[in-house]
Amino acid sequence: MPDGSVPVLEVEGLTTVFRTRSGAVHAVNDVSFDLRAGELLGVVGESGSGKSVTMMSLLGLLPRPPAEVRGGRVSFEGADLLTLGEERLRSVRGGRIGIVFQDPMTSLNPVFTVGFQIMEPLRRHLGMTGAQARNRAAGLLELVGIPDAARRLADFPHQFSGGQRQRVMIAIALACEPKVLIADEPTTALDVTIQAQILELVRDLRRKLGMAIVWITHDLGVIAGIADRVMVMYGGQVVEQAPVRALFADPRHPYTRALLGTVPQLRGRRAGRLRTIEGQPPILRAPPASCPFAPRCAHVTERCRRENPRRRPVAPGHDVACHWSPPGAGDGDG
Repeated sequence: MPDGSVPVLEVEGLTTVFRTRSGAVHAVNDVSFDLRAGELLGVVGESGSGKSVTMMSLLGLLPRPPAEVRGGRVSFEGADLLTLGEERLRSVRGGRIGIVFQDPMTSLNPVFTVGFQIMEPLRRHLGMTGAQARNRAAGLLELVGIPDAARRLADFPHQFSGGQRQRVMIAIALACEPKVLIADEPTTALDVTIQAQILELVRDLRRKLGMAIVWITHDLGVIAGIADRVMVMYGGQVVEQAPVRALFADPRHPYTRALLGTVPQLRGRRAGRLRTIEGQPPILRAPPASCPFAPRCAHVTERCRRENPRRRPVAPGHDVACHWSPPGAGDGDG
């Protein structure tokens, strides 16, 4: 279990807006969280809930314009990432913070060999010579389970399978032994067998390297198996945050309960039945002045429609942004 007293990344009040022809879209709204040493934080929510945009905002990866980070603070190794110049931010990205994107085929450059792409951050961030970088690159490919690693450095991305390409992306992200790894739905495009292999690889690398990980996904089954703590996002904001066991045993936000209700059941009365969340996620043309989940919530009140709730603690390490007071675990609601 990670040391809960040592945050390696602290995000406070992060706010991001996109300027579009049809008006502003308030994609990230006052998001705050921390990531502790050795911890795996799962970030879940529907498409459009703000998961990826939040992480890309704090790393300066969004095109500006149309994106504009309007507020917040991102503390990492004594610096605020939001105030760093582009050159210093590049030294953090890929060096101290590694990133694995969802689709390795579009993330890897098809005209460069895999070896070149793994060696590039080693030369840039660690100042290695060509021979040093090549030896390290071969070791990284071995670490992520690519056989005949030294020879495969000369191959191009299209010569690898989908699962192998994702392993290459992980190797690139781990090249400089980052303190934090951000994985943005890295197993979504893979079949279940390869997905299981990647998850086992991440567990193994986490044990060996001791890094903190942010794992973005919509798959609650994955989160249940690998996360220490879960952050649920909806409408560009955090609606619930809890240790993984507490979230699954005692979800407090109606949206979290609805998400868990969509997970297929193999036993019991709901076996074989798929449940959905009626309605659509909001398009935020203004900062949310009411609860963004109110139009889809079975427990909505007039207060929900006129006041956006702030997060409040409901148990140790467990907070929720909701006006409704749900029953605790075992009370049978939801």
